[in-house]
Amino acid sequence: MKITKNAYLRAFALTVLLLAIVRWVFPSVAEPRVIKQPAASVDTVAAVSGKPTSAAANSSLFTLRSSLKFHPIRSVPSYAEAFPDTNSVQLAAARQWGVSPVKNREDAEMRKRELVYIGSSPYYHVDPLYSSIPYLVPRAAVLLQDIGQAFFDSLYVKGVPFHQLIVTSVLRSQEDVEKLRRRNGNATENSCHLYGTTFDICYNRYRTVEDPEGPHRRQVQNDTLKWVLSEVLRDMRQSERCFIKYEVKQGCFHMTVR
Repeated sequence: MKITKNAYLRAFALTVLLLAIVRWVFPSVAEPRVIKQPAASVDTVAAVSGKPTSAAANSSLFTLRSSLKFHPIRSVPSYAEAFPDTNSVQLAAARQWGVSPVKNREDAEMRKRELVYIGSSPYYHVDPLYSSIPYLVPRAAVLLQDIGQAFFDSLYVKGVPFHQLIVTSVLRSQEDVEKLRRRNGNATENSCHLYGTTFDICYNRYRTVEDPEGPHRRQVQNDTLKWVLSEVLRDMRQSERCFIKYEVKQGCFHMTVR
C-alpha cells in the first residue's frame, strides 16, 4: 500500500502527541539516569595518572604483590651444556651480521652509521671498558636490550628485587685485540668482538636498582640472579636469537647475535 505525504505527516504528528502525553503523565522517564561507578583500583589510578600513589595506596600495592603466586626459579641443569657455542660457531655469525673489523677508536667514531652506542640503559650497566668500546651493530644492540628487559620481567614474576645486568666487554678494535694479546696469551686474534656482534654479560656481579629516597633493598645472592639470568639466556638461545658460551675463567656469558 502506498503511503501519501499527508498520511505520513498525520502519523508523525500523532506519534509526537502520544510521546508528549507519556512524558506529562510519567515525568521521571525524561530524567537522566546516574550510574554509580565503582571506585578505581590502586593499579588503575597509578596507571592512568602516571603519578606515585599515597602511602596507603603503596601499602595496598604491597599487599597485592605479596598475595601473588610467584614463579619458581629453576635455572638450567648444566651451564656448559646449555651454553656450548664455541668461538668458531660464533665467529661465523659475527662475520655474517657484523661490520668489517674496526682498526682503532678513531675508526669506530667514523662508523656510527653502522654501529649503535649502548652505554646507557635502564636494564643494564656497562662496566668501565679498557679493552673494548660501547658500540654494537643494531641487531646486537636490540638483542642486549631484549635480554635486559626479559631479565627484569623474569625477576618481577619470581618476586626478586630488580637488578641491572653488567656488560663487561663489547666491540673491540684491532688495536684493542693486539694490546689484550700482549697481556693475555690465551686471547684469540680473530675475536668475535671485532665485528660489533658480540658482548659479554657478567654472571657473578649485578647492580641493585634502588630508589634513592626509598628504603634499602634486601640483598639477593648472586647465584640466585645467575639462575634467573640463565633461564632468560636459555630461552633467547632456543629462540635462535643468539649463540652463547659459558665462560668459566672470565666469569661471563659470551654471546653473539644470530
